[in-house]
Amino acid sequence: MKTLLPLLAATMLATAPAGAAPRPWTAVAAPVATGSYLIGNPKAKVRLVEILSYTCPHCAHFAAESEPSIKAMVRSGSLAVEVRNQLHDKTDLAAATLARCAGPKAFPAVHAAFLARQQDWITRAIDWDGANAARIATYPQTAQLRALADGAGLTAIAREAGVSAAAIDACFANENAMNAALKVSQSTEVAAGTPAFILNGKLIQTVTWAQLQPMLRAAGARGTSK
Repeated sequence: MKTLLPLLAATMLATAPAGAAPRPWTAVAAPVATGSYLIGNPKAKVRLVEILSYTCPHCAHFAAESEPSIKAMVRSGSLAVEVRNQLHDKTDLAAATLARCAGPKAFPAVHAAFLARQQDWITRAIDWDGANAARIATYPQTAQLRALADGAGLTAIAREAGVSAAAIDACFANENAMNAALKVSQSTEVAAGTPAFILNGKLIQTVTWAQLQPMLRAAGARGTSK
């Protein structure tokens, strides 16, 4: 038996993985004190707060331009991004409320999908609201938001991104999620418009991705887009 122990130990070492797989930080989100979500390594050296609106075309453009590099930086564990929604209209409120209700597991996918498909669902929202706003005017506010989210296709996008029908129903069952989204928006009043950023505590406004990227790298964010 004694002679077998070294052999077994050697075999276990030979078959053990060389190292644990890195955490998929781009899919990791956690609620933070502001009421928003932080995507990435909570111990990342670089913390970027992105103040955005789901109905802001500049925000969608910025997301499309920066996504590969931002994801690479988050994937490396060196950058974490906190998403704070600045609400501009009722469709924005419906989208932000629904995104928050996605929960930590689905939030990164829902957030990305809302921005990537912005033009489609905004067009649908405008058409639907024009045809139905008067009809649902007497509904409770949460019921109006749910109807608008359904009509715009936002709930369908959320479902595709992994949010259950039960979670969506619960989201609009009372005013809690809506009020939480409104509270987050109040915390963004420091920014004059969207998108705006807070990089390690410093407010940065009216910058392009070409200007922000070197700031992130200078602060210590790293990663190569794939």
